[in-house]
Amino acid sequence: MTERLLVLTRHGESEWNLKNLFTGWKDPGLTAKGVEEARTAGRGLKALGLTFDVAYTSALTRAQDTLKLILDEIGQPGLPTIRDFRLNERDYGDLSGLNKAETAAKYGDEQVHIWRRSYDVPPPGGESLKDTVARVLPYYVAEILPRVMRGERVLVAAHGNSLRALAMVLDRLDEKTISMLELKTGVPLIYRLNADTTVASKQVLEG
Repeated sequence: MTERLLVLTRHGESEWNLKNLFTGWKDPGLTAKGVEEARTAGRGLKALGLTFDVAYTSALTRAQDTLKLILDEIGQPGLPTIRDFRLNERDYGDLSGLNKAETAAKYGDEQVHIWRRSYDVPPPGGESLKDTVARVLPYYVAEILPRVMRGERVLVAAHGNSLRALAMVLDRLDEKTISMLELKTGVPLIYRLNADTTVASKQVLEG
C-alpha cells in the first residue's frame, strides 16, 4: 500500500520574528529558540518513526537551517534536498525590515491589517497572499505532489505564507479562511494523502 506522506514545517523562530519585523525575502537567521523548535520538530518526527526520501526548502537561510536541524535529529543528514525560491516567504516589498507596530502607527492599524491579512491586496512593492499562492501552487503540483503520489516520503521546510498556499489546497480552505490561518514556527503538519490527492489524515505535531 502506497503511503503518500507529506510533512510541512514552518521554520523555527527567526531573529526578525523575535523583533516583530516584516521579514519576507530578507534573510535573518534563527534565534536560539528557533534552533530548539527545529530540533524538537525533528525529535517528534523521529519518535513517530518517520523517515523521508526527499526534502524541499526555500532559498532562505531560516528554512534551510530548520531543515538541516530536523534532518540531523532524525538521522538523515545527507537526505537529497531541493532548494527553490518558489517556496520562499511572501515578499513584503517596501515593508521588509520595518517593525510591525511602528508601521501600524505610521499607516494605521486598518491599512496594515489589510496588507497582512487580505488575500489579494499586496503591500507596496510586494506580494499579496494571492500572488504567493500563484507562485507556490504550480511548483507543488508539478514537482512535489507527483513524488508524494509515487509513494516517496516528502518533507518540506518553508514559511508561513508559502505553506498557507499548500494548506489552502490540502485543507480545502477558501480565500477568507486561509488568510486567518496561523502556522506556528517549528510545528510539523503530517499529511497522508488518498489516491485522488485529497487528505486521508492530518496530524499537527506540537511539542
